Amino acid sequence: MQMELGQTYHIYNHANGTENIFPEEENYRFFLQQYEKYLVDVVDTYAYCLMPNHFHLLVGVKGDSDLAGFQNLPGLSSTNLGHSSRNPAIKAFSDFFNSYTKAFNKRFERRGSLFVKHFKRTPILDEKQWQEAFLYIHLNPIKHGFVKEIQDWKWSSWHAYQQPEKPSNLNRNYYLNFFDGPSHIQEMMETKKEWLSNKEYE
Repeated sequence: MQMELGQTYHIYNHANGTENIFPEEENYRFFLQQYEKYLVDVVDTYAYCLMPNHFHLLVGVKGDSDLAGFQNLPGLSSTNLGHSSRNPAIKAFSDFFNSYTKAFNKRFERRGSLFVKHFKRTPILDEKQWQEAFLYIHLNPIKHGFVKEIQDWKWSSWHAYQQPEKPSNLNRNYYLNFFDGPSHIQEMMETKKEWLSNKEYE
């Protein structure tokens, strides 16, 4: 599956095997640092959650006018971006994963792939699906039993939404297209806990 310009995706991937991709706290920080380095110019990020052996992202691929330097690549259009090597979003994610894996392997003296090769990306096609993905991503630490309350998990975008006065690379206004504000999100969080048994995502 390609990644179309202007399209929003729920992206998720996990370790290639049984080991964790974030064995130490510094690994979470480095992951976010490299994410910003490789992807801030290619996608708008609306939500994320990093778990010990997997992660979730809700992102929108920027449109043509926002992708400086990519407009003249062969095969690039708003509907068909051609081979993945010419697809700015897929190439950026690939470079990002490779960068993190290279540093991870050096740190822990390991070899080989760290992530599952083909990261999963589900296009968001309507308002309800956007809401579900946004809430599900933030509920993930509860689903996996790491915390009982969302705010108790350190490595998610939930804190950025709760502290709007602090700088963030998240696009924190876009969610207003789908929710009526923080109180609406909180209300839906409380009424949608049954999503924790949803088998569609990890």
